[in-house]
Formats: sequence, structure tokens, C-alpha cells
Amino acid sequence: MSTPTDPAQVFREAWRAAGLEPEIVRFDEPVPTAAVAAERLGCEVGAIANSLVFDADGVPVLVLASGAHRVDTGKVAADLGLARLRRASPDFVLEHTGQVVGGVGPTGHPHPLRTVIDADLTAYDRLWAGAGDKHSMVATTVRELELLTGGAVQPVC
Repeated sequence: MSTPTDPAQVFREAWRAAGLEPEIVRFDEPVPTAAVAAERLGCEVGAIANSLVFDADGVPVLVLASGAHRVDTGKVAADLGLARLRRASPDFVLEHTGQVVGGVGPTGHPHPLRTVIDADLTAYDRLWAGAGDKHSMVATTVRELELLTGGAVQPVC
């Protein structure tokens, strides 16, 4: 059996390997921002879990952040005991996730990423996250994100 190379398929397989059946919504047009995704899904922008990859001196860190605010990289770096954290380049993101910026999901990466889950996401029973490409979103919960990523829930802003 061959290994899937389509990032969205790899994403789905990662969910299934964790014993979950992903509820994925696919759009004809890309959903490039949390605001656009929320509008198309009919939810609050805060219920969008943006998968943001940061570069900690060559080591990727994934922050699953509420679409309602920006990540305080200084705070997150200090909380993780890192010297600094900066937004990763698109090439860095693709190298470490196998997914392109604007379509990165919380899982389905070549290797597990150190992950932080925004504590503000706990305000929502149902979240939406990228599903491996720019056209897809997956319904999820904070508990599923913890299970899938091994990430810790903490404030990020």
C-alpha cells in the first residue's frame, strides 16, 4: 500500500490513526483567513483554531491560536523556555508540516511538532481548524486537539 502524498489525505489519515473520523468541510474557494472561514462556516471568528508555525532557532513550534486575536510570541517563548520565537517562513512551514501556509492543520505533519493550544479556545464547544490544504476545514474540540497534538493548553496572548 502506498503512502498518501496529498496533504489533505495525510491529514485525514492522521485523524483516523488516532481513532477519530474527521468532519471535513471543503470549499470551492480558499479560506485564507479566520474571518473568511468563520463567515463561510457560520461561527464566531474566535472558534477558528489557526495553525500557526513559529521558528525557535530552527525548531518548529505550532501554536493553535483563536482567530480572535494575535499570538504574543515573547510570552509564548518565555512560557516554553525559549530564547525567541518568530513567525516561520513559508518554506520552513512546508518543510516541517508538509502543508502550505493558509492550509496548515493541527496534525498530519511528517513529525510531531511541539504544540501550544490557545486557552481561549476552551470557550467553544466546537472549533474549526485547517485540514491540510487551503480549501478545507475540520470540526474539532480542544480535547481532540490535545489528543492529536500532545499540546498543552495555555494563554498565548
